[in-house]
Amino acid sequence: MKTHSPLSLILSFCSTFLLISAEKSSNTLDILMPDVIATHVDDYLCTAFAMDQDKATYITSFNPSATSKDAHHILLFGCTEPGSQEKIWNCGEMSFTDDSSAQSYKSAPTCASGSSIIYAWALDAEKTELPQDVAFKLGGSTPIKYLVLQVHYANLDKFKAGETDRSGLILTKSSTPTPKRAGVFLLLTGGYIQSNTEEVFEAACRIDQDIEMHPFAFRTHAHKLGLVNSGYRVRGEGDDQEWTEIGRRSPQLPQMFYPTQNDVTIKQGDYVAAACTMYNSQSHIVRIGSTGNDEMCNFYMMYWVDGDRLLHNDVCSSPGPPSYYFGHDRDLNVDKVPETAFRIPPPPNGPAPGEPLQGGHHMTMQHKANPRKRQHRYQYVF
Repeated sequence: MKTHSPLSLILSFCSTFLLISAEKSSNTLDILMPDVIATHVDDYLCTAFAMDQDKATYITSFNPSATSKDAHHILLFGCTEPGSQEKIWNCGEMSFTDDSSAQSYKSAPTCASGSSIIYAWALDAEKTELPQDVAFKLGGSTPIKYLVLQVHYANLDKFKAGETDRSGLILTKSSTPTPKRAGVFLLLTGGYIQSNTEEVFEAACRIDQDIEMHPFAFRTHAHKLGLVNSGYRVRGEGDDQEWTEIGRRSPQLPQMFYPTQNDVTIKQGDYVAAACTMYNSQSHIVRIGSTGNDEMCNFYMMYWVDGDRLLHNDVCSSPGPPSYYFGHDRDLNVDKVPETAFRIPPPPNGPAPGEPLQGGHHMTMQHKANPRKRQHRYQYVF
C-alpha cells in the first residue's frame, strides 16, 4: 500500500483548493468601476469591458456591489463599440463651468455604436437570477463586443473623504449555450409635471417585428415624485381590446428586476404600454431629466425568446405630458385601461399602509383612492 508524506498531502490539498477557487472565480465577471473619483453630484461615469470575441459568453445572474448612499443608479449596456477609449469617461448630459471641471473626465456617449440595455439597478436592490435555460448572450458573433458600466453618483461624501469608488455588478457567466436568449425592452417618456399636481406619463409602441417574446421580469424607475409605474401588453382592437398587466410597482421601493405575475406572450401586432403616476407637491415645475432633482418615467421589461433573435428596436419613447397620452393613439382604447394601472399596489410591490415612500413623499389616502381623473385627457378630436 502506497503512503503519502504529510508534505505531499498538504501540497495536494492546496492544489485542489486553488483549482476549486480558480473554477469558482472563472464563473464570475466583475464589472466594477476602476477606483473612480466623482467631482460633481449627478456625475454619470462610464467604463468599458471587452468581451471574448472568439466565443460567446452567457450571463445568468447579476449581483450588485454598490450602495444607494453612493450610487443613485447603475446601468449596464451592451455596445458594439464603447463611447470612448478612455479607461473612465463622463457619459452623462451634465456640463459644468466651475474650476473643478478641469479635473473631470472627458465626455463621450455610452456607446459609439450598437447600444442595448442589459441591466439596471437602484435603491439597494438585491441579486437578480434568470430563469433556467435563459441567459444574455454576449461577445462571440453577437453585436455586443463590450459591456459598458454607467454609474450615476448621488453624492460626493466618500470622495471628499479621500476615497475612490468601485461600485458595479458581479455577473455569473458560463460558456455553455442556453436554448433561450434574454433581452430588455425599455419604455420611457419626456414631459413635465406642474407644481402641486398629479400627472401620468405614458408611452406605448406597436411591435412590428415578427417575434414572440415572453416577459419574465420587470423593473420600475422614477425619482422622488414617482408613485407607481405599470406596464401592459395591449392586444386586439376596439371593444375587444385587452390590456394584460406585465408588472406594476412603486418606484420608491428597491429597483431590481422582479418576476412577472402573469404568463404573457407578446407577438407581432401587439402594443407594449407603460404608465407612470407622479405627484408633485413642490412649488415649481419638474421635468424629465438626468439629475436627481429631475424626474424619470422608465419601465423595463426583461424577456426571453427561443433562439437568438431579439428585438431590433429595444426602446419605446414618447414626448410625455402634456404632448402625449394614450388617447393620442387611435389604436389604443383608453376605456380598456385598467384602473389599477394608476394605483399603488399592496406589498410587496407597494409600501405598507401608512409607510412613507423612500423618495420622501407621503402617499395620502386621497391619492390612493382617486389615482387620477383621466376623462379630460382623452377627449381629443381627430
